[in-house]
Amino acid sequence: MTGKLAPYVEPPRRFYKVVTTGQAADGIGLFLDGKPVRTPAGKPLILPNPALADMLAREWDAQATHIEMAKMPATRLAFTAIDFVGEARDATAAEIGRYAGADAVCYFADSPTALIERQVQHWGPVIEWAEQALGVSCVRVTGIRHQEQHAATLLKLARLAEEHDDFGLTGLAHATALFGSAILAFALGRGELGGQAALDLSRLDEMFQQEQWGVDEEAAERTANMLVEALMLERWFEALRPD
Repeated sequence: MTGKLAPYVEPPRRFYKVVTTGQAADGIGLFLDGKPVRTPAGKPLILPNPALADMLAREWDAQATHIEMAKMPATRLAFTAIDFVGEARDATAAEIGRYAGADAVCYFADSPTALIERQVQHWGPVIEWAEQALGVSCVRVTGIRHQEQHAATLLKLARLAEEHDDFGLTGLAHATALFGSAILAFALGRGELGGQAALDLSRLDEMFQQEQWGVDEEAAERTANMLVEALMLERWFEALRPD
């Protein structure tokens, strides 16, 4: 017996003409025809600075006949920051630390030699950057068998994450999950890597396999969607970074 397909639900139609930003209580607000935007939980959509507000405004202004949230990644991330992360900062930072316990860039292959050499060439400098810039010690693991990172490393990364405001912390958490790597998330957040570079490093093994066996359509679509998120995160952190 097969299940029924979920009925198609048409996205809401665009009901506004003009998107603007402006000063609001505690930050910069986003307005549609002069009316303030609210999050799904009903909270005011207030951004910490004009740069991030402009980033969201461009997403809303780019909507055509319908409002398609799937095409508004920065808006969705802002909603998450306001509706969820602001009330769960400790848990969010701790989750970033837990991800680092099995960080993707610390797990090196045991074969073939060509893949190992590529990992050493590209992951090695990122690990060295993390050890110097973040002040952590990273255990390099060979093979797929899990080996926990030092507890002090996980705690340090969680504490570094907590130093960010709600929007920065949300960006770090999203990047960590996207890349499977807290190290790459921090590198992106600090401007050490761009979105494309961080995504490529997170997919090093997959890209190697695709060179051998080719790319299927589903994998290509998944990668394209991930790139949209990665590039959005690059702009997100740029907007949050002090001039």
